[in-house]
Amino acid sequence: MHFLYLALIDPFVQMGQAPDLLAQTLWEGLVSGVLYALIALGFVLIYKASGVFNFAQGIMVVFAALTLVGLYAAGIPALLALAATIAVMFVLAVAVERLVLRPLVNRPDIVLFMATFGLTYFLIGTGELIFGGETKQMIATQLYLPSGAYDLPILGGHVMLQKLDIAAAVIASVMVGGLAFVFQYTRIGRAFRAVADSHRAALAVGISLNQIWVIVWFAAGIVALATGIMWGARSEVSFSLEVVALKALPVLILGGFTSIPGAIVGGVIVGLSEKLFELYWGPLIGGGTESWFAYVVALIVLLFRPYGLFGEVIIERI
Repeated sequence: MHFLYLALIDPFVQMGQAPDLLAQTLWEGLVSGVLYALIALGFVLIYKASGVFNFAQGIMVVFAALTLVGLYAAGIPALLALAATIAVMFVLAVAVERLVLRPLVNRPDIVLFMATFGLTYFLIGTGELIFGGETKQMIATQLYLPSGAYDLPILGGHVMLQKLDIAAAVIASVMVGGLAFVFQYTRIGRAFRAVADSHRAALAVGISLNQIWVIVWFAAGIVALATGIMWGARSEVSFSLEVVALKALPVLILGGFTSIPGAIVGGVIVGLSEKLFELYWGPLIGGGTESWFAYVVALIVLLFRPYGLFGEVIIERI
């Protein structure tokens, strides 16, 4: 009975007793959620344009961040290093289209999915060969990102808003909104959706699969670079960042693999829920819940809504 009280009632009592701590937790969860949504957006971009789940998106985040840090460490000014990294991601997009996707046009989806597995391990090996396996630091001020924090008196206490977190939330929100607009209201967005529906039909109406795939993989690379910068500046740049990137999987399950609004809503839900659960319920079960709680939420959603909250329900005739 005592445990039931602690599990169900006590966390809400704590919220009322320390509203400033609740506000701080909600802010941190919101920032994490927006960044999760940005990661998930990279998956959604490629899935909507090619029907392929890109397992390599997580390592693309790491590879882009390592490239930027490596170029800066080599003495290249920050802005030039950023431009060079964007160029590297474009070259990667062209190489993926020429060497991976083009030979596999009209092959089963599972073949393309397995190809992204191969791309993942290729990028891991290439990254370790060029940059090494040690952890690297990405200092926010090197990239002209703000440092420091705002100390806001609120609800009888104080809430610390890191300037870097504010910048990350704004940049991620602008990118998500911009890409959502492109997909929904532009000609190239309609071409993306046509390619995802049917490769043969898209070719029949004159849409170039090669150009679309280069564009969408390049866009996913830019998203990966932005994600790597924000996460790397908040913590560090290493191959363990791929684990954070894979947090997009429960976001996709929650929001739906084909929905950009779903990626946004799913990211915010995951970010807020995992922070709140870790703070108020985590101590009851030994802590460390932030690493697995999102996957439990995704599993529950799968049981009741297999296509996610905003995913397209596909009915196939047998």
